[in-house]
Amino acid sequence: MRGRPHATRRASKVAGPAKVNAHWVILAIVILALGVALTVQGYMTHLAGIGDDSVASNDSTSAVPGTVSRGGPVVDARGGAVRTVGPPNRTLALTFDDGPDPVWTPKILDVLQKHHVHATFFVVGSAAIDHPGLVRRIIADGNEIGVHTLTHTDLGTAPNWRRQLEVQGAQSAIIGITGQAASLLRPPYSSGNSAVNNGTWQAMQAVAGQGYLTVLSTVDSEDWRRPGITAIERNIAPHSSQGQVILMHDGGGNREQSVAALDSALSSFAAQGYHVTTVGGAVGIQSMRPATTAEKISGTAFVWGIRLSSFMVTAITWALLAAGIVTFLRAVLVVGFAARHRRAARRIRLAGSGRRRADVPVRDAVTEPATVIVPAYNESAGIEAAIRSIAASNHPVEIIVVDDGSTDGTADVVEAMALPGVRLLRKENGGKPSALNAGLEAASHQLVVMVDGDTVFEPDTVRSLIQPFADPRVGAISGNTKVANRRGMLGAWQHIEYVVGFNLDRRLFDVAECMPTVPGAIGAFRRDALVAVGGVSDDTLAEDTDLTMALCRDGWRVVYQEDARAWTEAPESLGALWKQRYRWCYGTLQAMWKHRGAMVQGGQAGKLGRRGLSYLLVFQVLLPLFAPVVDVFAIYGLVFLDPFRIGALWLAFLLVQCLMAAYAFRLDNEPLRPLWTLPLQQFVYRQLMYLVVIQSVVTALAGVHLRWHRMERYGSLRVPAGHSSPNSTTAT
Repeated sequence: MRGRPHATRRASKVAGPAKVNAHWVILAIVILALGVALTVQGYMTHLAGIGDDSVASNDSTSAVPGTVSRGGPVVDARGGAVRTVGPPNRTLALTFDDGPDPVWTPKILDVLQKHHVHATFFVVGSAAIDHPGLVRRIIADGNEIGVHTLTHTDLGTAPNWRRQLEVQGAQSAIIGITGQAASLLRPPYSSGNSAVNNGTWQAMQAVAGQGYLTVLSTVDSEDWRRPGITAIERNIAPHSSQGQVILMHDGGGNREQSVAALDSALSSFAAQGYHVTTVGGAVGIQSMRPATTAEKISGTAFVWGIRLSSFMVTAITWALLAAGIVTFLRAVLVVGFAARHRRAARRIRLAGSGRRRADVPVRDAVTEPATVIVPAYNESAGIEAAIRSIAASNHPVEIIVVDDGSTDGTADVVEAMALPGVRLLRKENGGKPSALNAGLEAASHQLVVMVDGDTVFEPDTVRSLIQPFADPRVGAISGNTKVANRRGMLGAWQHIEYVVGFNLDRRLFDVAECMPTVPGAIGAFRRDALVAVGGVSDDTLAEDTDLTMALCRDGWRVVYQEDARAWTEAPESLGALWKQRYRWCYGTLQAMWKHRGAMVQGGQAGKLGRRGLSYLLVFQVLLPLFAPVVDVFAIYGLVFLDPFRIGALWLAFLLVQCLMAAYAFRLDNEPLRPLWTLPLQQFVYRQLMYLVVIQSVVTALAGVHLRWHRMERYGSLRVPAGHSSPNSTTAT
C-alpha cells in the first residue's frame, strides 16, 4: 500500500475540472473510434460472405409483374414504369460476378485481352477495396463495372437500412477507386427473370429509385458448381441466334475451370459469328458516368475509412496475440519466481531453527531495537489501534508519532494514551515526506520502520520484518500488507489484488533484485541508507516508490519479507478507491521518469532499471493501456466471430487467473473463499484499474500536476481473527 497523503504543496499546479474532462473526452473519442472501426470491419468481413450466386427460392412471386418475369434481363423500373430489354440477336453480353479476386480476375482479364473482347464485372465493394488496382485495370482494359453490393448480401431478404448501406457502400467504393459511378446493379443470388420473387422485386424497385438498372441473366454457366471445363462450355454455348446475358464468376472461389472454359468458348463464339461485349454495349446505354466532386470526396473517404478500420483490426489482432503471449509468460514467470522465493525463505527458516543445508549460510538473528515512525494527519479514527498494535510488539521498539498539523485531535489521542516508549512530535502541516523526515531526524536507532497511521501490526511483525538486515547488503525491506476490511465485494476484490497482484510481484522483484516499492504501510530501512539518499523526497506523489528506487540506485538491495504482516484499511467506495489508485499510479509514473537513468547504470541500479522499470512499464502501464481494446475486441468477437471460441478463450484466461490466485493465496496461507468473486472482478474492478492507468498516463503526458487525495478513515482497524500469531492480541 502506498503512503498516505497529508496535504498538497502544489495547489497552483493542480488539474482543473476542464482539463480532466478534456482527457475523458479524448479517451471517449478514441474508444468510440475503435468501436466504429471494429463494427465496420466486422460488418464488412464477418456478417456476410460470397457464396453460391444461384440459390433457389420458395418465396412468392405474386407481386412480380409479368413484364419482369417474362421480359428481358435488363430491367428498368425507374420512374414507376417497368421496361425490360435484352441484347440483340447474335450478341452476347458477358458478365462476371463476385470479384475482383487477386488470382482469377487478372487471368480472366488476360483471356479477354487475348480475344479482344470486353465484359461487365459486377464487383463486391469489400473485395474492390481490398484490390483497388484490379478495379482500375478492369476499367483501363475497356470493360465496365456494375454494383454487386458491399458484402454480397441478399437484397431480397435484407431490411431497408441494410439494403441501402449495401448498395450505396458498393457505389462509394467504386467511385472512390475509379472516380466513376456505375448505373448497373446485379442482386447477389439472382439468376433469370423467372426466378425473381417478391423480395427481390421489392429490392429492384428500391434500387431503381436510386437510379440503377437491374441486370439479370439468361444463361448461367454454373461455374460456381465447378462442374468441369466441358460442362461450363456446354452451359454457355448459345443454342439460337437470340441475344443472351451470360453469367460467370471471377471471384468467390477457385475459378480455374472458368478461366479455361472462357478461353475456349470465346474462340468458339468468334468462329460462329457472335458479338461478345458488355451489357451497356449490348443494349446501347452508357453504364458509367464521371462522378461529381462531392461523390469523389465521399467515395474516397469511404474507401480510406474501410482501409483504416482493416488496418486497425489487423494491428489489434497482432497486438492481442503479443499481449496474450506476454501475459502467459508473465504468469509463468511470476509463479516460477514466487516458488523460488518460497524455497529460499524456507531454507532460511530451517537454518534459523538449526536444520539447514550446507550451502545455506547461518546469520545471527537481528535483535537490536528499531525506531517505528508513524506519520499522522487526521488519523484519529485509527491511530490508537495502530499505536497499541506496534507497542505490543515482541521486539524492542521506539515509536515516534509525527503529527503533521492534524485538525481532528489525532495528537491528543496519542498523548492521552500515555504509552511508554511512544514519543509524539507536533509540527506544522508540510506533507508526509516532511513528517517522515522529521521522525527520521529524531530516531534513536539505526533500524527504522515506517508505517502508515491506518495500519496495525501483529506482535511478531517488527521482529520478522527486520531479520533480513542480517545481510549487510540489504538497505530496505518490504513487509506483507493485508487488507483488514475485506468484507463485501469491493473489499474482497482488493484483498485478492493485494495477495495476488502485489505480493506475487514482490516475490519476483526480490529474487530478481529489482524491488521498485517498499509500501508506506510497512517498510524497514537502514537509517544510514536513508540519510545517504537525502531522506524522503517530495518530488513525487508516490514517496515510497521514489525512496525505494533511490535506495536501489545507491547500491542497496531491497527484499520482501512475507512473514512480516501489516493490516491496513482499504477504500470502501469506488470513488475513494479511484482517488487512491489514481494517486498511486500517477506517483509511480513520476518515480519511473525520475529514475529513468537507472536503465543505463550498472550494478544494483541497473537491475532496477532494466528489470524493475521494464517490468513496470510493460505490465503496469502498457498492458493496462491496451486492456480496454481487449475488452472491446472481445465484444467484437462475440458479435462478429465465433462466440464459443471467444468464450473458451476468456475461460482459459480466467482459469490462468484463478490458478495464479489460488497459488498466491496458498503462499500467504489465506482461505480460498474470496476467490469466488474473481470472475466478477474481471468485469468491474479490472476495468476500473485500467481506466486509472489511462487517466494517469494522459494526465502525465499533458503535464498536469495532481494534488494529494486523503482517503477516508473508517475506524475498522483490527487484526482479523485467525490471522494473528498465537500469542498476539487484537488491536481495536
